[in-house]
Amino acid sequence: MGEFRPYLGTRHTIGDLLQLRRHSGATRLRASTSELELAAGSAHEQTSSEMLTLARRLPRARPALRALGSRSMSLKYSKDHEWIKMDGDIGTVGISDHAQGQLGDVVYVDLPDVGTTLAQDDTFGAVESVKAASDIYSPVSGEVVEVNEALNDDPSNVNSAAETDGWMVKIKLSDPGELDGLMDAAAYAKFAEEGN
Repeated sequence: MGEFRPYLGTRHTIGDLLQLRRHSGATRLRASTSELELAAGSAHEQTSSEMLTLARRLPRARPALRALGSRSMSLKYSKDHEWIKMDGDIGTVGISDHAQGQLGDVVYVDLPDVGTTLAQDDTFGAVESVKAASDIYSPVSGEVVEVNEALNDDPSNVNSAAETDGWMVKIKLSDPGELDGLMDAAAYAKFAEEGN
């Protein structure tokens, strides 16, 4: 086996890739019982007709519904499909579960050096999957204080735990007010459901 070489083709934003996937019709999603219950709020209170209607709509909403899970309630999301979770003045950043699902199997993650200063919307790295490469954008301004070194050895953590162990960087925010311009889980779910 030869040396691994990262994908050097055209880079796309995660949003570009999501648009391509939506138009290609390549993804067919199946609903699980738990997702139907989540979509219905309380399945036993729904009529079978209402459940059927929800089941028909669920494939489009599945990625967005995952963003509404309890672990995501404290997350904020950018329109570029990055998330941030705050702990004091430090924000942990990664790509959304919806985005990783659209990218496919992640094989390489390029991260910045600790000490790198970022402005909001600056590119700070890239995610490469078996299908494409995509830039990663900072949802906030600040200084990188930690990177997830575990992704060097196991980039598949981005797929298996995008919004937990698959985090990418920790940033000390220089302008906490920028958080107000990000989406909460409900707004992001709607944004993702609309095919963005």
